[in-house]
Amino acid sequence: MVRERDDIVALDSSIILHPAVWDASGHASGFSDPLVDCRFCKRRYRADQLDEAQCGQKPSKHPGETEQCDLTEPRQFNLMFSTRIGPLEETGQDAYLRPETAQGIFVNFKNVAQIARRKPPFGIAQIGKAFRNEITPGNFIFRTLEFEQMEMEYFVPPPAAEEWFRYWVDQRVAWHRRYGIRESHLRVREHEPEELSHYSSATSDIEYLFPIGWSELEGIAHRGDYDLTAHTNASGTKLEWVDGDERYTPEVVEPALGVNRSMLAFMVDAYDEEVVADRERTVLRLHPALAPVKVAVLPLIPRNEEMVGKARALYEELRRVLVAEYDDSGQIGRRYRRQDEIGTPYALTVDEQTLEDDTVTIRDRDSLAQERIGIAGARALVLDRLVADWTTPKTG
Repeated sequence: MVRERDDIVALDSSIILHPAVWDASGHASGFSDPLVDCRFCKRRYRADQLDEAQCGQKPSKHPGETEQCDLTEPRQFNLMFSTRIGPLEETGQDAYLRPETAQGIFVNFKNVAQIARRKPPFGIAQIGKAFRNEITPGNFIFRTLEFEQMEMEYFVPPPAAEEWFRYWVDQRVAWHRRYGIRESHLRVREHEPEELSHYSSATSDIEYLFPIGWSELEGIAHRGDYDLTAHTNASGTKLEWVDGDERYTPEVVEPALGVNRSMLAFMVDAYDEEVVADRERTVLRLHPALAPVKVAVLPLIPRNEEMVGKARALYEELRRVLVAEYDDSGQIGRRYRRQDEIGTPYALTVDEQTLEDDTVTIRDRDSLAQERIGIAGARALVLDRLVADWTTPKTG
């Protein structure tokens, strides 16, 4: 979003914002879930998800199904982590860890628009930690107390808001497909009216078919002018777009992505097992941009000082411009397999022929094809291949 577009800029806002921000946004009073406790099994549940929760005692399958399940009346459970600002507890000021990165963007809208010299339609994006005091943390990475979030607020003239909402739904689906998610494992689900958040006039979730079933990867919300208007009313500072006689409060389209969930989806979709030359191979067919290591450098004979010297020199050259790994432990086949398992797209092997003509073998993770290239041009070739178009070889 930021590197490949001219209409979106990056921001890193505060994790702890002034409490008035959360009052204005509605989080202080409305960002909560209904909570019930079972007096019998001592477990805690969300009142709106009892049909999905697993009871802690038999014979109940779900909480509240038998007389033993003695549930309390629902009460609201604030999802924000609270803290205190100040040297003394009794004189400190209440504050909260941010439950989302969006509000830090909204309160900085006017500053960014002026400093970055952008006019609507334009976006402000950021990535960072968000914190939520979940009632029932768990379910692997789907309910955690802290998580990495990527959000972008796209500010548009009100008449164009619906058009831009549809545009960003399509763009975000295309982004997941671009980086390797199979189309058969993606779907868009529009929220029903009763599901919509208080600020949203329309929301669509991009969902992925995990091994445990369909679950949300990303939400795209049409937030209208709710946030800028709320902060304007609370602060007295008009968060408007003004250009000559033109003056209006932009409406906002927000793609919001959980990094942990998406990374899991990319890994699930990339994971593959196959038999090559009568040997099993486990491979992560990650898009090269997502691979944690871009290239491995392997001396064929680790005890050969001349091979090691050339391999180390090549590795030192590569590691300055990309994430590379040097591996001289074990047989070459095992080293290839190790790199396949972590998704390294390319491996460069220094062998006997390298000592004769300064060429190395480059091995492709997906096709297993190998070719000889000049060691002097290895860095440029790897960099070119990393940015070339890539399509997942997996089907179905």
